[in-house]
Amino acid sequence: MASKTAGTTAHTAEGQTSGRGSVARLRERPSADVLVIGGGINGIATFRELALQGVDVALVERGDFVSGASSASSHMVHGGIRYLENGEFRLVKEAVQERNRLIRNAPHYVAPLRTTIPIFSTFSGILTAPFRLLVTHGRGKPRERGALLIKVGLVIYDTFSRGGGRVPRHRFHGRDRSLRELPRLNPQIKYTATYFDASMHDPERLALDVLSDGLAAGAVRSGRRDSDATARAANYVAATGFSDGEVLLTDETTGEEFPFKAQVVVNASGPWTDLTNAALGKPTRFMGGTKGSHIVLDNPELLDATGGREMFFEHSDGRIVLIYPLKGRVMVGTTDIDADPSDPSVCTDDEIDYFFDLIPHVFPSVQVDRSQIVYSFSGIRPLPRHDDTAPGFVSRDYRIEHGWLKGVRSLSLVGGKWTTFRALAEHLADETLGILGVRRTASTRATAIGGGAGFPRDPASRRIWIARNGSGHDPALVEQMLERYGTRATDVLAALPAAPRELEHVPGYYAEELAHLAATEDAVHLDDLLLRRTSIAFVGGLSEESLAEVAGAVAEALGWDGKRTEAEIERARRILRDAHRVELGRGGIAPLA
Repeated sequence: MASKTAGTTAHTAEGQTSGRGSVARLRERPSADVLVIGGGINGIATFRELALQGVDVALVERGDFVSGASSASSHMVHGGIRYLENGEFRLVKEAVQERNRLIRNAPHYVAPLRTTIPIFSTFSGILTAPFRLLVTHGRGKPRERGALLIKVGLVIYDTFSRGGGRVPRHRFHGRDRSLRELPRLNPQIKYTATYFDASMHDPERLALDVLSDGLAAGAVRSGRRDSDATARAANYVAATGFSDGEVLLTDETTGEEFPFKAQVVVNASGPWTDLTNAALGKPTRFMGGTKGSHIVLDNPELLDATGGREMFFEHSDGRIVLIYPLKGRVMVGTTDIDADPSDPSVCTDDEIDYFFDLIPHVFPSVQVDRSQIVYSFSGIRPLPRHDDTAPGFVSRDYRIEHGWLKGVRSLSLVGGKWTTFRALAEHLADETLGILGVRRTASTRATAIGGGAGFPRDPASRRIWIARNGSGHDPALVEQMLERYGTRATDVLAALPAAPRELEHVPGYYAEELAHLAATEDAVHLDDLLLRRTSIAFVGGLSEESLAEVAGAVAEALGWDGKRTEAEIERARRILRDAHRVELGRGGIAPLA
């Protein structure tokens, strides 16, 4: 990604200064054609689109990259079959097409996911769905969706998929066959419908690959200064004001403020879009996000009951929920509750009770309890303002709002979802190019993302890749890195010694591997490594010893002394407890702060 010095001497604001290369590149040349505010997936993808057109573009994110709404996804790439009954046919078609493109362009992180819907009735919902669409506009109480309605939806869904041909068509099975395939299913089912969407098993790493591609596209290789690159991005930099035609940026690690000039300002700050516009002096009321939470369970019995497929269904209240095997754990989600983006988002006890109530609806013989929760996460969806529309029926589509910051053009993104990030970014970039008077010169529709370029798709190709790119390492290690980073594993392997040091308290990860990520992927804090550069926190099992071991592995790469290392451990401990309710060294969920 960025140069190896990016982030190596970052310090906290307590009287210290920042030597972060990413911030220095913005300060040394405080201008660009476009400034993108927001480093979630939509801002990052827009950054990449513009960089690929040769536009001078900069991106700032007030926290870590992909640390906001984009870090709280359901790890799915899907067309949104349930949006059909809301009449969002354009969105569903686009989402299915983008799902197919991601399976092709990012095969290292996106793969077809078998999804099964348990169905308990035949005709329910077939009349209320169009009534709700045409008359109630999402204000009525949801009704159960029966087999006939689901069948109609899946036929339409398959039709939208024809152009890509990336996943098989859906299948319906009766009760007997369904129970043979999934013996722990609720025996009261009448049918199951099985179709394919896609799994996105490492969304944060996928986003970092998109960012890396954007930075590479704008890199200047002529021997000039790094600040002359036409694509620059910095995390922990907030847009905090607007004065004299310039955006005021604040380095969150030092508190230092500096102005930045751009012809176009793109506000892609997700659920915080209105707050960002207010900070820039142009208050808006575009957003009305809803909160979605998930829990991650270490429950081998439940994992086995899923048969390796996602269970996607509606609970008794009409909400669409999921039980999803992932990384040897089971993720359960999600809720859909009106939320204020100015408040921290955390999975509550009531939401956990809700999840524990829905699991027996599908697998009544599987026991679950709080001691099996190893991780939880929660985020606010960047949905449009929806007044009295029920949260579950708020449009997941997106729109672009034009505006002015005195003499500077601005664009505000309203809405958007992970699956459609490329198409959304294409539209947002085209609006920006139109303002700049620049013609598009490159398309990303068939462009591989990061480690998806040259990724081996079959066992024979995989063996060849491992043999050719192992850098002398054990083939099992090479395959592990290929799974984790795609073909960008070559960079990681090059940074590992012949016998890398596996961490005692975080098995499967290596000290030199983490040091490489810290040095090359703009990590600033320990939690950046635990939550977004790796899956260490997600799978659970963290302890005081593992925090210390990871911190020790990256301290030298990030220029931390003993005092800073201890401060980072304490910060990570607090974030894990307060935002994710992780009890270090213990099973179960931590009490709410």
